[in-house]
This record gives sequence, C-alpha cells and structure tokens, in this order.
Amino acid sequence: MKPTGLLFFPAFDWAISPTHPEREERLLYTRDQIFEEGIIDLPQIREYQPRLATPQDIARVHFCVPNVENIATEAHLVSAGGALVIGDAFIKDEIKNGFAIIRPPGHHAMTVAHGNRGFCNINNEAIMVEYLRRKYGIRRIAIVDTDVHHGDGTQEIYYHDPDVLFISFHQDGRTLYPGSGFVEELGWPTAWGTTINIPLAPYTTDEGILYTIDSLILPLLEEFKPELVVNSAGQDNHYSDPLANMLFTATGYAELNRRLAPDIAVLEGGYSVETALPYINLALIMAMAGIDYSNLREPDYDRSLLKENPDNLARLQKIVAIQLENFRRRDEEQAAQKKKYDEFYSTSRRIYYDTDNINENQQIRLRLCDNCCSYRVIASVGSRAGGRRYRVLCFSIPIYSCPDCREEARAAYSDSLKEGGAEFDYIYLQDRAADDYRCFDCRSDAEEAIS
Repeated sequence: MKPTGLLFFPAFDWAISPTHPEREERLLYTRDQIFEEGIIDLPQIREYQPRLATPQDIARVHFCVPNVENIATEAHLVSAGGALVIGDAFIKDEIKNGFAIIRPPGHHAMTVAHGNRGFCNINNEAIMVEYLRRKYGIRRIAIVDTDVHHGDGTQEIYYHDPDVLFISFHQDGRTLYPGSGFVEELGWPTAWGTTINIPLAPYTTDEGILYTIDSLILPLLEEFKPELVVNSAGQDNHYSDPLANMLFTATGYAELNRRLAPDIAVLEGGYSVETALPYINLALIMAMAGIDYSNLREPDYDRSLLKENPDNLARLQKIVAIQLENFRRRDEEQAAQKKKYDEFYSTSRRIYYDTDNINENQQIRLRLCDNCCSYRVIASVGSRAGGRRYRVLCFSIPIYSCPDCREEARAAYSDSLKEGGAEFDYIYLQDRAADDYRCFDCRSDAEEAIS
C-alpha cells in the first residue's frame, strides 16, 4: 500500500506575539510525540519537506493589499507551499493521503486580504485547491472544515462556486468567533446549496460530532462525488482547548478522520498546546495511515465527563434534515435565485480584522451567467485605526468561467483603469482562466503583472 504523506512546518520565525496561543510550540510538541512513538520511522509514513509558494500562487486566490509582500511573510509562503507539496504528492499518486502540519493557519483569510484576522493572513487550503485546479485540471472539490471556529474565509472564497462543496461544523457563532456559520448561509445565487454549515452547541461531544459525520457529511460527499476531499483540520474542538467550549477527544478526532477519509488534511487551529495537540495530531496521522489508535488516550481523559446532552442530539437531527434538503434542491434553488435578479447580484459586507484592528467595507457584484459561475467585482475600503486607508477595486475571474464572461470582465477591468484613479488606490485583475494576475497603481498609473 502507498504511504501517508506527512509534512511539518512550525514557522520558528513567525509569531503574532511571544505569548500568543498561535505559536511554534503548537507543532513542536507534536513533532516530539511522533518521534517518541516511532511513528515517523514506520513504512506507512513518508515525510516531505515544504517549499515556497510563489506570489502568483497567492494572487490566484487573494487580492493582497497593497501587494503580496505586504500580507504574506516568508513563513506564510512556506506554510502555503507545504500544502502545495502534499497536494502534488497526492495527485501524482505517490501517497494514498497526506497531512500538512503547518502554521501559520489560513481558513479565516478571505478573497481580499488587508491584514491578519483570526490569526490568518492567506488561505492555505484555497491556495492549494486553485493550484491543483490549474496544474492538474481537477474541478469538483469538497472542503470539510472541522475547526471549532467557522471557516468564514474559505466559505467566502467559494460562496459563488458550485464546483466546490464547502462544509463546516463548528461551535455556534452566537457563542464564538467569528460569529458566523449559520444554517441559512447557503451560497450566492450561482452556488446556492453548496455551502453547508452545522453550528454545534457548546459542549458537544464525540457522539454529536460523529453523528453529524455519519448522518450529513458522508451522505453529502456521496451525492456530490468530488474528485478531491480536503479536511481543513482544526483541532480546537478538544475538551481542553482554551479558546472554545467543546468536548471532543483525540480518539474522536481519529474516528472522525477514519470515517471522513480525506485525501488531504491541512492543519488549522488547536491551542491546547501540550495536553491535547500532540495526541490529536498523532491520532489523525494514525487514522490516515491505518495504524491502530484504540489505545490512544490523553493523560487526563475521563469518559464519564464527556456525555452528550439528549436535547443536543435532537437539535442536530433537525439541522441534518434541513441541510440535506437544502443540498438536494440546490439546482432548483439556483435557477430560482438567478431569476430574482437582473444581470448582477449585489451585496455588501463589513469585515473586522481582529488581530490587526482593521475595518473593511465591501461592495460586491456577482455576474449571473447561465453557463458558468461568472466573475465578481469587489470594491473594498480597509482602514487601520489611526493609520492608512486603502481603497481597492478587484476583478475576479474563476478558472472555469466561460469565454464571454472572461472577455466581459477583462474589458471592465480595462475600462476601470481609465477612470478609477480618483476613487481607488489600486485596481486588481485575477484571471484564473488565463493564470494572469495584475495590479494597477492608480497613484502612478503603472500596471504590474504578479508572477
């Protein structure tokens, strides 16, 4: 049998602050545990080394304001590059599955990136997905986010794309950052029903989460039939995590992974640095590699304290029924949604970057096309408290857009260069279909290709 690919990148030279929970020890204790157990030397494991992602890899997903260098440090490029290495190894059939144990994390980073929010600057999973789409031509992908915090960045990036099924279970947004991820968040008109959120009540245990996997997530994957399944693998549902209020165990994580059977897992959150993370990451590795994990236990494990509330199971049963129905009528609803609007669907949103204290206001227009998920135009203003304000205009063309939409979007970008200088600081083009990424500096009337 082919081995499980494993890649570590602890980012020794990157930290939000020396005492911040998102720090290098999150991975170092895992590394020690794996060596201590001898896992790394088993024939079921093949270790890989990371590489740098390129600015073009980042621009394929993000509009970095004002540029990639300002948003993504070398540590971010190596973290994203680690996911690309594991993605390459899987698609080339060198491994049966792979786990990128990397930091900094990324699932809160959205299409437009003004700074760090939720410890995330750039989105590792989305960068990997678009890289694999571009390089290997895969199209239909499922991303299952198991972090305790809603993966709002990944959701936003694919909220218009019907070929990406995004599923997130997380602690209810009414009780935890980022305050989103509710059942009614189902996608924009071109992709309604391909975003599925399962908000979990605080203190949900292994039983509740595994019920969700069996009753909802696995049936959705069976019906969607993705070419690739990615686990956005947050470990902070654990009962000892200091930033949340859930009751999942290391063995529960292993069983989740065994049932889900992702092709690629990419580490996200998890901040019980010493008492949980080494055991959870070890559990995932063992499950992916087919190694017996039945005797894996945390030192303070006490099953009697981890009993599921019957009322919570009843609540989960209702959510499962609602979301199965939403997914199964997605084609009908997408057609109905498109009829409600003219050529464009328009909306707005306010985004707060909690780490960098940036307030962003966005105006979004999504072209509605019968042949593809078309293109987006995003006007964004990001303001730092007491600092610089950036005004940007962004044109995003999906990789599988039709020729008419791509031509229309590029023409709109060209027209905006002639008249946008008074209103914007930068105007960006993201043409995934042509793998062409550009930034126009309105202050100097200079256009630069990002490569």
